[in-house]
Amino acid sequence: MTQPRPVHFVLSTHWDREWMQTQQDYRFRLVRLFDDVLAGLRSGALRGPFQTDGQSIPLEDYLEIRPDRRAEVEQLVRSGRLVVGPWYVLPDEFLVSGEALVRNLQLGRQMVREWGGAPSNAGFVCDQFGHVSQLPQIFAGFGLHGGFLWRGVNLAAERHLRWVGADGTVLPCYRFGPVGYCDYAVKVRLGRDPQHVFSAEQTAVNLDQFLDYEAAATKLGPVLLFDGGDHQEWDQRSYAVLAQRFDQPGGRFAIRHTSLDAYLADLLPLAGQIGPEYSGELREPGCLPADQDEQWVIPGVASSRVWIKQANAVCQTLLCQWAEPFTALAQVALGRPTAPGYLATAWQWLLRNHPHDSIGGCSLDAVHADMPYRFHQAERIADRLTLEATLDLAANIAGPVGDDDVRLVVFNPLPHPVRTMADLTVPVPADWPQFNEFFGYEPKPAFRLYAPDGGELPYQRLGQAMHQPGYRHFSDRFPQSTIHHAVQVCAPLDLPPLGYTTLVARPDRRGRPTRHPSHPGLATSERSMANEHLAVTIEANGSLTLTDHRTGQTYTRLLTFEDAADIGDGWFHGPAVNDQVFTSTAAPAAVALIHDGPYRCTFRVRTRLTVPLELDLRAMCRSAALTDLVLDTYVTLRAGAEVIECDVRLDNTARDHRLRCLFPSGAPAATYLADTAFDVVERPIALSPRNHTFRELEVETRPHQTWSAVAAAGRGLAVITAGLLEATVRDQPERPLALTLLRATQNTIFNSREPGGQIPGPHRFQFWIAPLSGDPDRAALCRLGQQLNAGLRTAALTRADAELRPMTAALPAVTSSLAVRGPVVVTSLRWAAFGPAAAGLEVRLFNPNLETVTASLDFAEAVLHAWRPVAAVPLDLEGNPRGAPQPLARPGLDLPVAPKQIVTLRFVA
Repeated sequence: MTQPRPVHFVLSTHWDREWMQTQQDYRFRLVRLFDDVLAGLRSGALRGPFQTDGQSIPLEDYLEIRPDRRAEVEQLVRSGRLVVGPWYVLPDEFLVSGEALVRNLQLGRQMVREWGGAPSNAGFVCDQFGHVSQLPQIFAGFGLHGGFLWRGVNLAAERHLRWVGADGTVLPCYRFGPVGYCDYAVKVRLGRDPQHVFSAEQTAVNLDQFLDYEAAATKLGPVLLFDGGDHQEWDQRSYAVLAQRFDQPGGRFAIRHTSLDAYLADLLPLAGQIGPEYSGELREPGCLPADQDEQWVIPGVASSRVWIKQANAVCQTLLCQWAEPFTALAQVALGRPTAPGYLATAWQWLLRNHPHDSIGGCSLDAVHADMPYRFHQAERIADRLTLEATLDLAANIAGPVGDDDVRLVVFNPLPHPVRTMADLTVPVPADWPQFNEFFGYEPKPAFRLYAPDGGELPYQRLGQAMHQPGYRHFSDRFPQSTIHHAVQVCAPLDLPPLGYTTLVARPDRRGRPTRHPSHPGLATSERSMANEHLAVTIEANGSLTLTDHRTGQTYTRLLTFEDAADIGDGWFHGPAVNDQVFTSTAAPAAVALIHDGPYRCTFRVRTRLTVPLELDLRAMCRSAALTDLVLDTYVTLRAGAEVIECDVRLDNTARDHRLRCLFPSGAPAATYLADTAFDVVERPIALSPRNHTFRELEVETRPHQTWSAVAAAGRGLAVITAGLLEATVRDQPERPLALTLLRATQNTIFNSREPGGQIPGPHRFQFWIAPLSGDPDRAALCRLGQQLNAGLRTAALTRADAELRPMTAALPAVTSSLAVRGPVVVTSLRWAAFGPAAAGLEVRLFNPNLETVTASLDFAEAVLHAWRPVAAVPLDLEGNPRGAPQPLARPGLDLPVAPKQIVTLRFVA
């Protein structure tokens, strides 16, 4: 006798926290949903369990409104009748950092445990707009060994696939059917038909047809019936029809109400029999006809409402490169732990902006109006923690701060040395002497800088802002007002890895000019500059010609601006049929020399690009009315630098357009590289030759985290960015890199037109241009991305400031805390006390290369006052030991790192 085929029915909902409505509007329905679910579980009308969309924040939002239900909810979580997690929120995987993905999963799973339950181990990514190449390894790091996905894969006829991640981790996956996670809601419950009148008989017929369809598409193992469509509440009448078949003997199917985890428990033993295999990132556009499949990868979110991406990059950088490592350094060096709730709270505020429709910039204006407050909370917490930690460290450097000294401690957040011509702001006390040039038109504060060895440090004066107000705060007295002159200088610094160097500013003799040699500067003419590596010439249209002295290669027309119509929305860039694409090729440009000295040269290039004001909706073409986009680009070259720094300022006065910056590389390459979460991926430049047949066009633009690079035949370019997440290499003979600066659109997804997507007003875009001589150094480019985004920070102390902070150590004037050598990328250093391993300093890094490399990690003896590591514990991403602790023969270790491997170590005392 043939055994009935097992069928798992899973009841859920896909709850975008905010999208077509605000979070508070959606929450009104969310509360009703959970009220009904709890009542059904209580009465037995709902057998359960109920799966909370792979995330924990819906329950958190519910309990804010229903605190009286907390005990009941916790009991249901403990008993497994509410299956929660593993995520905190369902993020967009390409628009947030790899660390943010890890912290998201950590928080989501921690929250479930705090409610007394076990988090779901189902890797649920049902609606994300494509998937990063390292997600299988990330999931495996949390003990998630099966995935549920839809977008980015054209596999409508089968339900299972093997996804091989960048490092070789294999993730067996369930691929939802033609309508994705909404398939059951659409085909059984007829959820798309607002006029549908419920009929138990029709529902039973629909159910039979759907069972047959899914059984045919599911080649092995149990069948999954997943009822979890967008913002769908529990359909009690349809559920009652289905429930009549639960555990019924006989028939072709044995249907049980279970969970995604239970489904995986049946599927995973059969994983070796899964046929279709996919590798790397999953970003296939919707290729199949709509009657076969409805998935869209939705690629335009990387550039919609660019301010969101920039604010997110600022917060991620502040947390991972400043607040976490320097509060940890203050703890090990000074014995001053930071209350863990600060960092946890900052991350929670930030993660609430990571749901894919929030960070994607594809929701209502009112939704995105709520986001700046969340970003601001994360930013202010992280910034304050960094300020307090760096000031505490600065105050504990051995030796007193003199009565007429300003101690300047310059911090490097990167775990490798940085030699640079650093921009510093010196807060000069208002009572220090001044000097004048010629007839006294402009007083200048007279001070000298001294290096840690006591020798004078020459500097290039860049600017000054006189008589700036400030405050000195006390614990038990009212604040004291202060006045200082903020003087911007550029000075040569050698900064140790993840450490600092100490400078001292002292007043010069009254009336004596404080000058250093300023000639020759780096400017070579009224429109050009050069250092020992690079030469830059500004052309009449504002574009750059760059010569790399190391290779003899020359690059022309860099920094050409391109403006095209955009009739799309937050999801898609919409090219218009009747488009006119404007470039700055023949635009007028004005050039001003801003700084010229031996350490830094900066030109201001003002490019006036005349473009149509908007889209004429009646004619569906760009309007006859024009406006000037005035692009002020500050182009900087520093002595010894191998990059050109660009800082673009723009007041966006146009509407319905996409603005890009072009960099012709001249590299005859077929592929290019870009960084993504814990990886560097190689992508084809050419689009599919079948693109014209696709339902959803493949587009040339693709997301990156901080850089894209193309190189071949001894030449190439990399563009390194801060918060600009969309770039490409165009399939043209010159292989130009194209960096999207902004998209301004009037269409709002499934709503009337709104003004917010036009993002009018001031914008600022920062990026570096790096010429390449051979294959891109993947780790070095990732580190350049970190350097651009993080910069340097200075803690300044007078004697009065230092006396307000307790001295618990005598730190050296120059020291590292952690040096990491080898072609790896460090993404996290923090004090960690979660999981079964002992508390300690936790380091996470990854190998972006295609071969095994060795990483050397060494802590500096000088900072190991309150704590000293004796062992390194390898961990998974959840803080569980992955092996025995490794005793340390020195305060550090050498570590082999396999290709694309993510490594987490906790150094314990």
